[in-house]
Amino acid sequence: MNKHITLLFVAVTLLVSCRSNNHTYTRSEDEMNRYITALMHQMTLEEKVGQLSLPVGGDITTGQPRLSNTAEDIRAGRVGGLFNLKGAEQIREVQRIAVEESRLGIPLLFGMDVIHGYETVFPIPLGLSCSWDMEAIERSARIAAIEATADGICWTFSPMVDISHDGRWGRISEGSGEDPYLGARIAEAMVRGYQTDELSDSTSMLACVKHFALYGAVEAGREYNFVDMSRYRMFNEYMAPYEAAVRAGAGSVMAAFNVVEGVPCHGNKWLLTDVLREQWGFKGFVVADYTGVEHLHDNGVSPDHRSAAIQAIQAGLDMDMASAAYQTLIDAVREGRVSVATIDKACRRILEAKYKLGLFEDPYRYCHPERRALVRCPEHRQAARQIAAESMVLLKNEGDLLPLAKKGTIALIGPLADARTHMAGTWSVAAVHEEYKTLREGIAEALEGTGARLLYAKGSNLMYDAAQEGIISIFGHDIRDNRSAETMRAEALHVARQADVIVCAMGEGSESAGECASRVHIELYDAQRDLLAALLQLGKPVVLLHFAGRPTVLEWESAHVPAILETWFSGSEGADAIADVLFGDANPSGHLTTQFPHHVGQYPFSYRYYRTSRPNTGGTFGKYSTCYQDVSTYPLYPFGYGLSYTDFEVSEPTWQAQEGDAVGIVSATITNTGNREGATVLQLYLSDPFSEGVRPYIELCAFERINLQAGESRLVQFTITPDMLAYYNPMGIKTIEPGEYQLRVGLNSRDLSEPVIFSL
Repeated sequence: MNKHITLLFVAVTLLVSCRSNNHTYTRSEDEMNRYITALMHQMTLEEKVGQLSLPVGGDITTGQPRLSNTAEDIRAGRVGGLFNLKGAEQIREVQRIAVEESRLGIPLLFGMDVIHGYETVFPIPLGLSCSWDMEAIERSARIAAIEATADGICWTFSPMVDISHDGRWGRISEGSGEDPYLGARIAEAMVRGYQTDELSDSTSMLACVKHFALYGAVEAGREYNFVDMSRYRMFNEYMAPYEAAVRAGAGSVMAAFNVVEGVPCHGNKWLLTDVLREQWGFKGFVVADYTGVEHLHDNGVSPDHRSAAIQAIQAGLDMDMASAAYQTLIDAVREGRVSVATIDKACRRILEAKYKLGLFEDPYRYCHPERRALVRCPEHRQAARQIAAESMVLLKNEGDLLPLAKKGTIALIGPLADARTHMAGTWSVAAVHEEYKTLREGIAEALEGTGARLLYAKGSNLMYDAAQEGIISIFGHDIRDNRSAETMRAEALHVARQADVIVCAMGEGSESAGECASRVHIELYDAQRDLLAALLQLGKPVVLLHFAGRPTVLEWESAHVPAILETWFSGSEGADAIADVLFGDANPSGHLTTQFPHHVGQYPFSYRYYRTSRPNTGGTFGKYSTCYQDVSTYPLYPFGYGLSYTDFEVSEPTWQAQEGDAVGIVSATITNTGNREGATVLQLYLSDPFSEGVRPYIELCAFERINLQAGESRLVQFTITPDMLAYYNPMGIKTIEPGEYQLRVGLNSRDLSEPVIFSL
């Protein structure tokens, strides 16, 4: 069957089996299997292996790393997809080569790192998670999908669901914090937002869950480093978000660079096949991380690219990204080292993804330039602004300094106050920075017509060391000022003396966190600390707007600065969102999803700490208890913590046993006791005091984000189901043990109610 007959077969199949409905269509799995089986019968071994190849996009005429002459490879059927190629017109032309100039006309997948928005950029994922708002998080992914698909992209390498307990790891910025339960709920929301209920909708895109698995547990918080842990800890503390995303229907999974149980993830059959497919029932395809297959050689488990490719494909890794190692599988099959059936399985999974996306029906379904009107449209920008405000965490507000009144003279000082390219944050590959406001512009606009005066001075560079600052400017985000530190500080002090209040925009640069951005020193950079100390000596009210891509050490700042707002990197609409919160047009409602330590030496660090012999219950030094001599064992700011411009009170919880599917219902009343509307997050924590395996003192098992008018009360009820009590016992069996359980409610993991106790 030649290409033209194949395309006719496609058209007839679609005519018979499709049901049009707002650019979507549905077909049965049997129809898909028949279609792909017929297509694969026409494919050569070389074309099947070609579907397993994912080179980088860009200028396809000049070749890419490890794969030259990409356009010719597409014509020859040696490419299954491209990534990080942007623009519907450019993608359409490349797709045209695939479907009109190759023998079988098989369309390509087009992927991109759409991590926290496309051109409408939302807060970094760590910041987004602090909203605890599943509807908002799902909406952010939905908007990202609408915009990316309008520009030709049908596959995103998101969500990243790695749990991390170490703020030194730069990629903590891309995840949802330290808790597996919350991480699982966010993973589900992101998958729903990207894929919707109908993947073939032309505004839906294929999600890719990463990095499978345990990538956030790298030793010393150092990128790409070794990981080692028991299966007991693995399944109870790290695996839940991956599994939740898979069960939510994620179409693809990306392998991690680290090892699991001594075997690199890219070649780990137990991980990619036994757990992912057989235990969890994953039906999609597994893709490598960038050149991950060839790194099996660097790990010392494969002597050459062919051996690496063989190990990876036999482990269950379907698609090779960027290394072209899978091209060696053709000879490996001919030598009898890999079966044709193994190649067929992987090829079928890639073709199934293309089928479900509707690419066989219409290869150009994502290539309509007129849809560009959806990108950064007013509706999307407004959503990003609201969600960014929800994500910010008010850490301190001594004397109710915030919100500021729009009057008098305000001094805006700091290296991030007028830094346009640092607003969006790391992993904003589609960002159009010149279209985004600086914080200075956002605040100035908020003050228009009020009579208030805004003064500005940069005050310092991010840090004194120009070479170190260059490291975090690798993507062209260079804002360094060549003036001396003394000159810049003097200017800032001159401006600050004229002001009624000083607002400091300080913290990390956008690339201080992200991939390969591990840091040992996670305090405020030296130049900014010195500037902040000098400003505080003026005796004026000081507000710190803290930009960060990780939990940082704010011990000194917390002791000296009266008001601290954690803004994270809040996206393309961050300038307006920060101004909204600063002046009270929005009430901060974010709650931390990672603890902030007193000292970096506390890492790795989690509120879900396990029961130990010789426990320490007070957080301070106690001889022969588990503690430090020189710093508290408790965090500076705990998991779940966040203040508001109003106050909330939570009643003691009550328990009512139930029969049937529910064990019982725990109830508590929350009241807004302040004088303005606000939102908070009521959190429910479980304890199992005695069990076969050692369990954490407390672990999050439910939460509800609640908005209340001033003076309003609401009864909140959490239904406790048996599954909420389950854990993986030391034998690796998910179990629910009889005995006593305790439940506590509160607005963070440290300040909790007395427990309600029940037994099974």
